Amino acid sequence: MIRALCLDLMGTLLYDPYKEALEAAGRRFADPASWAEFEKAAIDEAEFARRFFLHGDLAAFHRVRRAGYRFLPGMRALLDAVAGKVDRYVASNYPIWIEELREVFDLDSCCEGVWASHHLGVRKPDPEFYHRLLARIDHPAADCLFVDDQEDNCVAAEAAGMRAYHFDGAAGLARRLAAEGIDL
Repeated sequence: MIRALCLDLMGTLLYDPYKEALEAAGRRFADPASWAEFEKAAIDEAEFARRFFLHGDLAAFHRVRRAGYRFLPGMRALLDAVAGKVDRYVASNYPIWIEELREVFDLDSCCEGVWASHHLGVRKPDPEFYHRLLARIDHPAADCLFVDDQEDNCVAAEAAGMRAYHFDGAAGLARRLAAEGIDL
């Protein structure tokens, strides 16, 4: 039976307004590769903004980004339904903005931990992401179900010894959890 549920954030727990935010900013990018560096905390937000946006509207980007987040249908209820049955962790590629979302969505009340590339210094699907995550949550890989909307991240989790589920909605995840012996 699984003891830990490790969930991606964007596209799995929350709707990701990134594309809309980019549209609002004007889609003028000087250095698209800086996004990955920002997610890993290799550069700060000011350096990211300087390198990523070329005369783009950073204020519009943030306004649309912040307004667009929301729990995906059924996901908050699912987190509540598994409370006390498995430990729940966020396992995301996301920059410092994870701390905003942690507060706005009160992630600490519905998860035992929040771990992002910003904290771990490495992004999925790099194998090191999973090793660092597992070290922090203190569960053996075989006891974890990793859930992500990106197939390559699920494949990498399986390579690290975790069970994985390619997310397709709360109902599908609930069926998988039931198959794993988690009574909802």
